[in-house]
Amino acid sequence: MNRDMREIIRDEPFIRRELLGLLAPDGRSVPEIAAALGRPAGEVMTWVMSLRKYGYVTEERAGDGSYRYRAVRQP
Repeated sequence: MNRDMREIIRDEPFIRRELLGLLAPDGRSVPEIAAALGRPAGEVMTWVMSLRKYGYVTEERAGDGSYRYRAVRQP
């Protein structure tokens, strides 16, 4: 079941601390974050891009061409 984008965006403040905790040590890819949270990758991507936009995370390109996201500040 696909959730409405408004619901996904509305959930971001509630998931932010948990998500940033997952990214703090070494960073993770979106599929790794989704698996750890038990959430769909599309929702996780929306949250990660929001956190990136507001300076909570940074992205790093991995050797295989994928991206890893790392927390750079806590809420």
